[in-house]
Amino acid sequence: MPISPDRPDGRPAGSGDPLEATETSDDAARRTPGAATGPEDELDIIRDLAPAGVRPAVPGHTTVRVGPSGSRPGPGSEAKPAQPDQHRPTVAIDPRNHPTVRVDTGKHPTVKLPGQRRPADSRNRAPLPVAAAFATLWAALLSYVPVAAVIGLARSLEGQGGLGGAAHAGLAGWLLGHGVPIGTSIGPLGLAPLLLTLLVGWRLNRAGLHVTRAIGARRSGSPRAAVLVAVTIGAAYGILGLLAALAVDGRGTDVSPGRAAFHLFLAGLAFSLIGSLRSTDALVVVARRIPQPARHGLRTGVVAALLILVAGAAFAGLSIAVGGGQAADMIGAYRTGVAGQTGITLISLAYGANGVIWAAAYLLGPGFLLGTDSAVRLTEVTVGPLPTLPLLAGLPNGPMGASGAALLAVPVLAAMAAGWLLTRRLMGVHHVVGGHLRDNRHPVRPGEPVPAEPSWSLVLASALLAGPVAGLVLGVLSWLSGGSLGNGRLAEIGPVPWHVALIATVVVGVSCSIGAAAGRAFRAPVHK
Repeated sequence: MPISPDRPDGRPAGSGDPLEATETSDDAARRTPGAATGPEDELDIIRDLAPAGVRPAVPGHTTVRVGPSGSRPGPGSEAKPAQPDQHRPTVAIDPRNHPTVRVDTGKHPTVKLPGQRRPADSRNRAPLPVAAAFATLWAALLSYVPVAAVIGLARSLEGQGGLGGAAHAGLAGWLLGHGVPIGTSIGPLGLAPLLLTLLVGWRLNRAGLHVTRAIGARRSGSPRAAVLVAVTIGAAYGILGLLAALAVDGRGTDVSPGRAAFHLFLAGLAFSLIGSLRSTDALVVVARRIPQPARHGLRTGVVAALLILVAGAAFAGLSIAVGGGQAADMIGAYRTGVAGQTGITLISLAYGANGVIWAAAYLLGPGFLLGTDSAVRLTEVTVGPLPTLPLLAGLPNGPMGASGAALLAVPVLAAMAAGWLLTRRLMGVHHVVGGHLRDNRHPVRPGEPVPAEPSWSLVLASALLAGPVAGLVLGVLSWLSGGSLGNGRLAEIGPVPWHVALIATVVVGVSCSIGAAAGRAFRAPVHK
């Protein structure tokens, strides 16, 4: 058997070193032409494709650094640091001695990560004045066309037709929906149809959202961008109001251009600001800067006001349904055909939102006015001759008597429900886990303090602050729902705003505190 010469480092050849055997077999396989590619060659290919400095560890094998000349360091020498520009051969790994481990993915749910939005290209962004002008003009057009169509139908009552007259009257009605008084031969007409106001607010809200998206400020979290968008839309809307007032003024109607521009500027600013704040997520940024009692009090007060308005809507709808025969007789009194009756019905529906606020004031106690020296309350009903409108068919015939006391409990129950919802919202955020309360929407990170249970001070302070908020909301709505129908007896129509605001503040503040305290005392935490 031939004996191979000894190696230069003094070790005999074939000494049984596994590393040497691996190198020898690998070199032999490489020198053999046409040799089949084995697992070792595949690992060499993978290792060559791996980043520099990354080498898999071989269990049970000694890692050997090979110098530039191909010789290995001796036992007493130190390995020099690797240089990235030097060729370093690698050692093949025998995968046959390492079993493959299969990972069971069936028990691990797949989590889909949301894709990141690419920043919008500045070249594709529209200039703010251009975007605001187009969005404002579109919002004004969508809110004007229905008004012109309804008033055009109602004008058939007097046998007056023509697109020009309908367009002029529709433009005057459109300005009236923004609270702009219209001077007529019988006096100023200032009773705004709030259903039209809601349509205008919705379109301006969408305009603020579209302009924010067009200029690339969506989800930017910038209150400055939201305010800038709202101011630009408000200015554009004010210019439209000025032009509309100039077009309406002088043809049997008197309109102040300056007042029209101011009213429409405020409407454009207020409604579009809501949309821009929502679109930029600046509303969340602003809300986080408000103290907790004030933030929860604002939300609870708005909820209480909405619940009282819902109760008013239910009461008004029930009253009109009961007086449906009288409403049908009022509509039949207009002998102008289907078109005229349809127009007068739609005008009554446009003032339906006003009737909801009046019904809410009626349930709260102050009631509302239908002309000078008139009063419509639970304990008193004094009215004079009224226009023949189907909306007025639901007026009570007299004082409610003993049943009026039960109706006074409706706003109290609505405010108590708002307080209970406040406590449920605070308790719903905090869930009990292992005897501790944890935030279900924002998990506690290691090292952070565990969120405490909402205290009595937070619950009661938020409930008490809800009273002034609800009073302010209902007072402003009462002011918007009132107005005049000429200089005669119908010069004062609607609730007295400060009466409604004062009563609502007291009722909501006390009732909401009772509901919140009951929900806090008899809570039922959710255990996870």
